[in-house]
Amino acid sequence: MLQVKDCSFTYNETFELHGINFNVKAGEHLSIIGESGSGKSTLLKLLYGEYDLNKGEIYWKGKQILGPKFNLIIGYDYMKYVSQEFDLEPFITVAENIGNFLSNMYPKEKQGRITELLEVVELSAYAKVKVKYLSGGQKQRVALARAIAKQPEVLLLDEPFSNIDNFKKRSLRRNLFSHLKAHNISCIVATHDKNDVLPYADKMIVLHQGKIIANNSPQKVYKQPKEALVAAFFEDFNVFKLSEISKEKSSASEIIVYSNEITIRDRSELSAKVFKSHFMGSYFVIEAIFKGRSIFINHPIAIDNSQDISFVIPEALIRYRRL
Repeated sequence: MLQVKDCSFTYNETFELHGINFNVKAGEHLSIIGESGSGKSTLLKLLYGEYDLNKGEIYWKGKQILGPKFNLIIGYDYMKYVSQEFDLEPFITVAENIGNFLSNMYPKEKQGRITELLEVVELSAYAKVKVKYLSGGQKQRVALARAIAKQPEVLLLDEPFSNIDNFKKRSLRRNLFSHLKAHNISCIVATHDKNDVLPYADKMIVLHQGKIIANNSPQKVYKQPKEALVAAFFEDFNVFKLSEISKEKSSASEIIVYSNEITIRDRSELSAKVFKSHFMGSYFVIEAIFKGRSIFINHPIAIDNSQDISFVIPEALIRYRRL
């Protein structure tokens, strides 16, 4: 198990992580999300031992992870870190880059492992191409394959699909995360993309200004967002005053409601005027004016601008969210 205990860190007296606590079990997938500058990449570097903590401790299977004050060589054999700088060898082939750290004592097994990894990152057709001729997204896939070549116990990924085309991301995510699960490799991913998180992560934490503001399963964080920042990661959302949408009294003054949780009806006590319909592929996001501000509602079809609409928010949802 990876244990992060009350960790704090200051960088050049301008950036801080405060009181960071979480655990990751063997084979578990944790996603770290947060806006730019929230500390995602810094936290990964602390886990890798690239920086020294100001306070706190980090352990993997009971062994403490220490920074450069204690280790001449940064990093640990059981852990691999894929940063946004790929650190590849440009003048040798894709296959050679992947196989560089594999033993030459068993050439047949080595070649089999390279072939397997080329399939995982969907680069079989580029095995003999020198890395310098690859696109940024292809290089990122080579870096991922290299990182898992020796089957580390822990894999740290910083925005691992940021350079990869959208039409490749879906299958690559499935291949990579399925491979990690099959080999019981713990994975910690810093990302801004919900599609890296929702189908794959066992747990997620949300960082804001160097502090954890949410730590739970993706489903629970999604269903009970306590902060607008958390809801914004998932999809369009609205913040309503309880007095605007419910007659029940509560200690909570506001709740967050996602655009897909509101339904347009023929008649309702709640009404708004359509400003614009935004095409999203399989549905439209209706932007409407409610009490002088924009709200967002998912709907199967577009609605004419300036048309009056009525909408409902389920009372059960309101009761659940206000807790």
